[in-house]
Amino acid sequence: MHRVVVLALDGVIPFELSLAARIFGAAGDRYEVITCTLDGAHVRTHADYSIAVEHGAGVLATADTVVIPAAEWFGDVREPADLPAALVEALSTVRPGTRVVSICLAASVLAALGLLDGRPATTHWAHAEDFRRRFPAVAVAPEVLFVDDGDVLTSAGAAAGIDLILHLIRRDHGSEVANQVARRCVVPPWRDGGQAQYIERPVPAPSSSGTAEARQWALARLHEPLQLDDLAAQAQMSRRTFTRRFREEVGMSPGQWLIAQRVELARHLLESSDLPVDRVAERAGFGTAASLRQHLHAVCGVSPHTYRRTFSGAVGAGRP
Repeated sequence: MHRVVVLALDGVIPFELSLAARIFGAAGDRYEVITCTLDGAHVRTHADYSIAVEHGAGVLATADTVVIPAAEWFGDVREPADLPAALVEALSTVRPGTRVVSICLAASVLAALGLLDGRPATTHWAHAEDFRRRFPAVAVAPEVLFVDDGDVLTSAGAAAGIDLILHLIRRDHGSEVANQVARRCVVPPWRDGGQAQYIERPVPAPSSSGTAEARQWALARLHEPLQLDDLAAQAQMSRRTFTRRFREEVGMSPGQWLIAQRVELARHLLESSDLPVDRVAERAGFGTAASLRQHLHAVCGVSPHTYRRTFSGAVGAGRP
């Protein structure tokens, strides 16, 4: 069983603290989630209460994945001296190769320890420029939801931590298991890490003329050669109005969204069926195997055949 250790530090934000146990925990017995503090004692949260845990920092040495949720004071961290000595010591016990995950402002802890030097990372958009000034050696991606750089992963604000944890479950066990977890937690099953954060966008006024119905219509027809005009017609809007409203509601263009949904469908078919790759391409709306290879490689970095070999066996073994 994969052991996830969550480190709760003084001032931890309760929502971020809860994410690992809730999302990984919904994957059944595939993960063991343990929460610790530096000394095993109560820790004050950012809210009006404290929490009690059963473990001290010694369990960090046993982790396969370490998750560090955000605390407000992380925004003032610039160097190791700004961190409690006990925290620096505790993180030094993490085994080489262990995945280290930061939620929101916790990227500052990793950056102060030099773990992000020369690597891509993200944090909450409102703190991105300050983060860039504090840690010039980090390749900050200020608008994405999360960054997966192998053994070090960083997420943007609060809810992006859900996307990152679902991404890890998908990476470990495939999209079918991740989708099951998402359904149990009643959250969107997939938002690509490169999707834009929702940065100071006005919330569209309540209206019956949104794009949700057009999106549902498109999801049932991904195998068809859908055009922007088709979606706009379903929403009874002009192309220009539909595109603007779509970006406001979804955070990406209709074309980007269609590709993302088709890639997700193709991944599901590769994992859960024996369809030939060219048939998967047709069912997902890519038309040709070459087009599927191009788009899947852009998202996952592998070919359809490699993806199927990697995930189909693991997913099949994990099905309830």
